[in-house]
This record gives sequence, structure tokens and C-alpha cells, in this order.
Amino acid sequence: MSQDEVFDLTIVGAGPAGLFATFYAGLRQMKTKLIDALEEPGGQVAVLYPEKYIFDVPGFTKVLAKDLVKCLVDQAMQYNPTLVLGERVVALQKSDGVFELLTEKGAKHRSKAVLVAAGVGAFSPNRLEAAGVPDYEGKGVYYFVKDKSAFQGKKLLIVGGGDSAVDWALNLKDTASKITLVHRRDVFRAHEQSVQDLMHSSVDLKLFYEVKSVTGDGSRLTSAVIFDNRTKAETTIDVDAILVNIGFRADLGPIKNWGLEIDGREIRANGKMETNVPGVYVAGDIAGPGDGVKLNLIATGYSQAAMAVNVAKAFIDPTSKVFPGHSSEMKR
Repeated sequence: MSQDEVFDLTIVGAGPAGLFATFYAGLRQMKTKLIDALEEPGGQVAVLYPEKYIFDVPGFTKVLAKDLVKCLVDQAMQYNPTLVLGERVVALQKSDGVFELLTEKGAKHRSKAVLVAAGVGAFSPNRLEAAGVPDYEGKGVYYFVKDKSAFQGKKLLIVGGGDSAVDWALNLKDTASKITLVHRRDVFRAHEQSVQDLMHSSVDLKLFYEVKSVTGDGSRLTSAVIFDNRTKAETTIDVDAILVNIGFRADLGPIKNWGLEIDGREIRANGKMETNVPGVYVAGDIAGPGDGVKLNLIATGYSQAAMAVNVAKAFIDPTSKVFPGHSSEMKR
């Protein structure tokens, strides 16, 4: 692949929004390239929770994250886009009317239009600050679930009160021998139905509790001390594993220097998913919806991706319509 080759659309980020955008760009007969810093497509879905069920994707009652990614990749690749993995885009510039995306590997990718679908940018989990935790990370303390079988028959302690903690408690209740969930408050930051299901499950809920320390035999975790943050009373429980779901730190990294209008961790966009730089679009969690409502949902990312691709098509080819008709009416 020549670095002088010019693509119609280059998509930065191979999460659900980027993968769907890749498919839709192919549907509109755009010469498309997809770039991601990770070594596999799927973004956060593939890295953070491949074994977790997702319940809010249109067309699925529930779907395992890894299965959704496989379907999205199959859909995206049917029009033979160019896929570049393991390359982080560090700079965006324009030369002779063409965008140039420079990567940390020294590669240059040229494109008539660019769609940024980079999720929340670079991300890392918030660490559990309790005595002994650093000694057992990877030996019983986990921040991600790559394989549910790691918790088979285990006494599992889950820390957190958001969607991830609640969903994993429900997902793993038939895998682990026992699950205890500790949350520092009595209010959850999760979908109401999931919280209701949790309340009626076999999970042992410890509200207003936090982890003070963990212990083990040096090679594996054996127990944790938890405490009531109202009374400070401590309880020691036997645990084989701890799953920490207390959020993530995200950083846009070099995207902040691309000349795009940034608001916090979001790239500002109008209703057409256009940024302040003509020819550069945004979709997914990284998109700031202007005066609209911000919803970090896969379904929202799909909609934004379709909007961005259609608008980009008309940008690079003014003779094309933004809306070409329904897919069932288009020539394939």
C-alpha cells in the first residue's frame, strides 16, 4: 500500500461506531480505510468486556460483546476496506487539499475526508486503593474479564455500583460459586431493570461497604477485609478473586492537537456530525452533540456513523445526495 494512495474516507477507531461506519461507507461505494491503535478490532467492547452480554443493541434480545464484534467485523469487511491495526494516529494535517494522518510508526495515510470514531480515547481502569491490592493484580485482582472461566467455582468479590459492576454480577452469578458485591453507597449508577434484577438475585449485596485490604499466600488471593463506611465496622470474607469496576480514566491524547474544537473529552459536532474542520467528522462516544443530548450507547454511535458517512459522501462528491435511499433500494 503506497503512502501516496488517497482514500475517500479514513476512519480512526475500530469500535462499534467505526466498524459500522466502515460498512456504510462501503455501501456508498467509498474507498475506505479503517485505522486503530489496538491489535484487534472492537475497541472498548473487545478489550473491556468481551464475555459480557449487551442488552441495548437493536435486533438482539441480548448478545455477547465478542459475538457482536464478530458480526460487526464481518459486516464491515464485505466491501474490502483497507484495515490498519496496531497504529496510533498522532497527527492530522492537510496538504494540497488532502488530509494526512500520521501514525506513531511513521506511516502517512492520505484521505479526502476523515471520521474520528475513537471512543473515549486512550483509557485505563481506576485502581482499587486498598492495602495488598498491587501485590495481587493478575493473581486474583482483575479489572477486565477476558474469559468467564477464570471465575468458575470461585468466591468472587465485585467492587462498584455502575452498569459494569451490576452487569457482571448478574452475568457471573451462575459461574462463580458465590458473589459478594460491595458498593460505597445505596444508589446505583446502572439501568433500573438491571438493578432490580440484582436485588432479586443470589448476589450478596453489601451497601455502604468498601474494601480495606486483601491478603493471600503470595501466589493467590485468599481473603478481603471490607468495612461499613458509616460505622467503620470491619468484616473479613473468604475470596478467590476480586473484580474491580470503579470506572476508567480516559484521555484524548494527541487528538487534542488536531485543530478540532474540544469540550472536555469530546469533539464538538453539529447535527450533521461535522466538526469545526470541514471534511472531518465524528461519531460515537467521542462525539459532543452540540445542543443535543449526550448518550454513550452503541445504538447512538450507529446513527451518528451513518449520518457522518452520508454527509462525508456529499462532501467529497457534491453530485451525490446525502441520503441515497434505503439500502434495499441501492445497487449492490
